[in-house]
Amino acid sequence: MSSYPHMLAPLDLGFTTLKNRVLMGSMHTGLEETKDWNRVAEFYAARARGGVGLMVTGGIGPNPEGSVAPGASMMVSADDVANHKIVTDRVHEAGGKIAMQILHAGRYAFSPKCVAPSAIKSPISPFPPTELDAAGIEKQIADIAHCAARAKEAGYDGVEVMGSEGYFLNQFLVSHTNKRTDEWGGSYENRMRLPIEVVKRVREAVGTDFIVIYRLSMIDLIPNGSTYEEVVQLAVEIEKAGATIINTGIGWHEARIPTIATSVPRAAFAWVTKKLMGQVSIPLIASNRINTPDVAEDVIASGCADMVSMARPMLADADFVNKAAKGRADHIAPCIGCNQACLDHTFGGKISSCLVNPRACYETELVLEPVTTAKTIAIVGAGPAGLSAAIASAERGHNVTIFDRASEIGGQLNLAKQVAGKEEFWGFVDWYRTMVAHHGITVNLNTEVSANDLDGFDEVIIATGVVPRDPQIEGQNRDNVVSYIDVLNGTAKVGKNVAVIGAGGIGFDVSEFLVQNGQSTTLNLPDWMREWGVADTSDHRSGLAPEGPQPHKPARAVTMMQRKPTKPGKGLGKTTGWIHRASLTMMDVQMMAGVNYERIDDAGVHISFGEARENPQVIAADTVVLCAGQLSDRTLADALEAKGKTCHVIGGADVASELDAKRAIDQGTRLAATL
Repeated sequence: MSSYPHMLAPLDLGFTTLKNRVLMGSMHTGLEETKDWNRVAEFYAARARGGVGLMVTGGIGPNPEGSVAPGASMMVSADDVANHKIVTDRVHEAGGKIAMQILHAGRYAFSPKCVAPSAIKSPISPFPPTELDAAGIEKQIADIAHCAARAKEAGYDGVEVMGSEGYFLNQFLVSHTNKRTDEWGGSYENRMRLPIEVVKRVREAVGTDFIVIYRLSMIDLIPNGSTYEEVVQLAVEIEKAGATIINTGIGWHEARIPTIATSVPRAAFAWVTKKLMGQVSIPLIASNRINTPDVAEDVIASGCADMVSMARPMLADADFVNKAAKGRADHIAPCIGCNQACLDHTFGGKISSCLVNPRACYETELVLEPVTTAKTIAIVGAGPAGLSAAIASAERGHNVTIFDRASEIGGQLNLAKQVAGKEEFWGFVDWYRTMVAHHGITVNLNTEVSANDLDGFDEVIIATGVVPRDPQIEGQNRDNVVSYIDVLNGTAKVGKNVAVIGAGGIGFDVSEFLVQNGQSTTLNLPDWMREWGVADTSDHRSGLAPEGPQPHKPARAVTMMQRKPTKPGKGLGKTTGWIHRASLTMMDVQMMAGVNYERIDDAGVHISFGEARENPQVIAADTVVLCAGQLSDRTLADALEAKGKTCHVIGGADVASELDAKRAIDQGTRLAATL
């Protein structure tokens, strides 16, 4: 019997059956915009071969004004149909099913052509929308229905109508963005007319034997969002209008509550979908932070949903479902919810990928071909760069030996996993350990190697990481001054008033670690909801607690400083930086920029500002933590080069900036593909 009987059970939709209850949720990867349709097809086909029951594409625009940005992919013309047919044919050859998401962005469109129910500019777009008149609304409905018909013509098994996350249809639903007084505004019955009419017209356009998913915002997390009663009312009408399945949308993009970042508890919003179970007779899909087979199984088995949506986990491992079905769940590369290579890339105009799996969206480019002649490869350093190079090399058939001076593999991932909100890193290191053993890689820990120890290997990879930068502050050698390494590994004694020198990613992590008081809220959903001000939608409109965020009392008073005059945390991830800043602000962490460090003494850290060293003051602290950057540890690489031995230098040993695991893993994998 399977370990995941609910997740792997077929789902009968009447006219077709899904082979399991796993939906690969929509992700805008940017692949369609490359116009390389073979590349697009291979991305989806890899997930179809991996066993997922149904996939949903990234958002495809129904017309220019509704597209997310100028040049974004649309489904309008016969050429669009022909291009997408390359994708659907490949998916069907691989035994999969795929639906196309129809995404009308409304006021979220990054274009001066954007349209909306009312001329209210979005806080996340520079363009004020044009308010649609009645004819303009009819055009949008007709274009969406035409888009659906084209999708069917292209061979898709269904469409998903995007009605959540604050996009066009969602904008009509709530008074926050709909100020109209005609038949499309005012009462809720009027405001919900548009999504209902869209689903009706889509169903008419595609006929009966075609999947129509409606993505419904079940908790808006913005002021003046929908009530629970309104959500139920809409769901009932959407079923009547012809939807096959209702998928769960969580929060608007402009909401100031995290919904998918790694600090959000696993399956944090499954309860939202469960509230709707039994109110409609069509299947419901739960989404957000469902990232392992065990979590997915529990969501379905506990009655929260009929099906689960997992998007980013399918970037991390295309074979997620097959591995689970074969009893190899520990071999699934874990989605750690970091957003660094997926959403950050999307909002930065880059092709999406995955920190854990840099082959995601690069399936046709980054290929790990089996070798004809195996080499012996030495890798010095068992951090993410070295481990990724080791696993990819062994997967190709090379004989790999890892050396590391530490007592366990993982490198600085072992520091990151100590930080509240980064608990997923524990599983990441565990996965590396499993895969190293699976591939028969020899690991020598607690081992310091010299250049002479590496003479017998065909290839040598140096992944020795970084060493802390010396900030050269008078008094930094005092007993009350400690390194971030000693703080995170638990060997440093830290007082109640702390000054953190450095406000980059490590400074933020250390500050999060220092203010944590008791169990991490990421591991306790009620505490997390209280911390961010999330309430039961039955009690409070839109799921916003009237009292707002209620964080726990910080364990310490922390002041974080940096020499740069820019805003602290400016270099953090596009989609997660605001979360880190908000979290520390709630914990009363003081952030200072443009600081000169004059000296450290019994009183604390003496600072001044600007080139003129003005406004001198003392930051009182009984402990000072140094997080002032890193330098590449190239000692072994330099020694090898000095004796004429060629080596490959990757990861932090190559570039030390902010301990970039994304770049390190990508670099290690790409190197292995060439050896």
